[in-house]
Amino acid sequence: MIGPNRVIVRGHGREYYVRAGEGKLSTDLGMIDLAAAAELESGDEIQTHLGKPFTVLVPRATDFFSHGKRTGAPMMPKDIGMVIAYTGMSHRDRVLDAGTGSGIAAIFFGGVADRVVTCEAREDFSKTAEGNIRDAGLSNVECRACDVLNVSDGPFDVVHLDMMIEPQHVEHAYGLLRCGGYFATYTPFLEQTFCVMDTARLLFGEDAVQTFECMERELTRSARGTRPSTKVSHTGYLTIARKF
Repeated sequence: MIGPNRVIVRGHGREYYVRAGEGKLSTDLGMIDLAAAAELESGDEIQTHLGKPFTVLVPRATDFFSHGKRTGAPMMPKDIGMVIAYTGMSHRDRVLDAGTGSGIAAIFFGGVADRVVTCEAREDFSKTAEGNIRDAGLSNVECRACDVLNVSDGPFDVVHLDMMIEPQHVEHAYGLLRCGGYFATYTPFLEQTFCVMDTARLLFGEDAVQTFECMERELTRSARGTRPSTKVSHTGYLTIARKF
């Protein structure tokens, strides 16, 4: 049973992000009983009062990227995926995520790691993120409204920073990491990326630091032909370092 949680209601080219449990969802194809939706399982069908069928789904992390309340532009799923892949994040890991923003990266990490601590210097941003994380049903993600420099309860297996980064942030992350753990940063500009690279090389060693440009090109197909999308493909830079 879904219960009084956030759900995706899809059908007829429409998608709604709502809370099941009480009230009605008004659509141009009729009203959907949200109390009835709470009694369903993910993937079940529900009909409007006009008999139009919709599918009810429990949201996944990708749905919170699309529908969660935002305080700014979150990391793209491909960039979050690169952090997970290059750090080898797993169900055994304790993760520190700094620069919570809307909490989207923390939601993705929470579906993979054992425990996630996510900290955000702006209290209003942290409250919004906490709401999104609560809607995602993740009890293993802790939101803290604080500066990452005030976090002292390491060690962590992965430390991820998506924020304005200065050398002291890299140094602090290094001190919080356990041996064998990974440091990861997402930076949108080269100047900030150079700061991370240069500081990380001094701490982790040159051979332990890698930086990638995060790019993605969607393939578009139409009656005229198939080609890479003309949308902007660059998002930012990912730096990964391992502590030995």
